[in-house]
Amino acid sequence: MSLISFVIPAKDEADSLETLFQKITTVMGHLPDYNFEVVFVDDGSSDKTWEIMESLAVDHPNRVIALRLRRNFGKAFALATGFQASHGDIIITMDADLQDDPEEIPRFIAMLEEGYDLVSGWKQNRQDPLSKTLPSRLFNKVTAWLSGVPLHDFNCGFKAYQREVLQSLRLYGELHRYVPVLAHDRGFRITEIPVKHHPREHGVSKYGWERYARGFLDLLTVLATTRYRHKPGHLFGGLGIASGLLGVAILTYLAVLWFSGVRPIGTRPLFFIGILLVILSIQLISVGLLAELITHHANEKPPEFAILERAGGDVA
Repeated sequence: MSLISFVIPAKDEADSLETLFQKITTVMGHLPDYNFEVVFVDDGSSDKTWEIMESLAVDHPNRVIALRLRRNFGKAFALATGFQASHGDIIITMDADLQDDPEEIPRFIAMLEEGYDLVSGWKQNRQDPLSKTLPSRLFNKVTAWLSGVPLHDFNCGFKAYQREVLQSLRLYGELHRYVPVLAHDRGFRITEIPVKHHPREHGVSKYGWERYARGFLDLLTVLATTRYRHKPGHLFGGLGIASGLLGVAILTYLAVLWFSGVRPIGTRPLFFIGILLVILSIQLISVGLLAELITHHANEKPPEFAILERAGGDVA
C-alpha cells in the first residue's frame, strides 16, 4: 500500500486546520489502495495555529506530524521542512486556508498513476479580488514565456509529486513556485489540471505585492541555474559580446565624427560610455571563461534523478 504525505504549511490559519484535516480524511477513506499522513508546518503563527496542530497530532499520532518553526521563514522553507519530515512515496501540497478543495485529490493521484512525476493545479476561476488575480496572471504569463514551461498557474499551491522530484531540489526564497521549472529542467514529466478554488472563509491573505518582486528575482536565479548551469560561459559571454559590440559601435561612430573634423571627441559623455562598455565586455567574457573552468574542474557526479530506468549489471 502506497503512502501519501500531505504537506501543509500554515501561518495564522487556526480556524481552518481541523476542517481541512477532516476533509482530507474523508476523501482518503474512499481510496483504499493508499495510506496517508498529514504533515502540518507552523510557519511562525501568532494565533492558535500551533495549538490546533499539536492537538491533531496527539489525537491522531499515526496520521499527523506537526512541526513548529522558530519564526516565519517563508513558504519555501516551510515546505522544504515538511518534505524532509514526510515519509510518502507521493507528496501532495495544499494551502491551509480551505481554498483548495480536497475532493480534487483523486484526480491528482490518477495523473501520477498515468506516469507523470509532477501534477500542478490550475485555478481557472480564481476566487480572489482583482488586485491579486491581475498581477498573478501577468506573473504566470511572463514565467511561462521565459522558462518555456507551458503552465497557466505557477502560484497554485495544490500540487502532487513523486518523491524523487523533491529529492532532486533545494528550496529557498520564493523557489517553491518554480518547482515545475526546476523539475522540467531535470527531465521529469509534468502536467497541469484545472482545480476548484473556493473563496477564503477565515483570516486574510499573507501575501502582498512584494512577493511578486521577490518572485521575479528568484525567476532570474532559476533561469541561470537551469539554462546555464553547465555552460555559464554562454550567459556571461553573450552579455559580454553584446556589451562589446555596442561599445565598439559607439567608438566607431565617434571616430567617424573625429575624421570628419568634428572635435573634440574625448570630452563627450558618449566617449566614456563606449570605453566603459568595452571594458565591461572584457570583464564579462573573462568571468564567463573563469566560470567555465570552475564548472569543468568540478567534475560533477551524474545525479541519480537523471536515470529513469536501469537493467542488468547485477553484482553478487
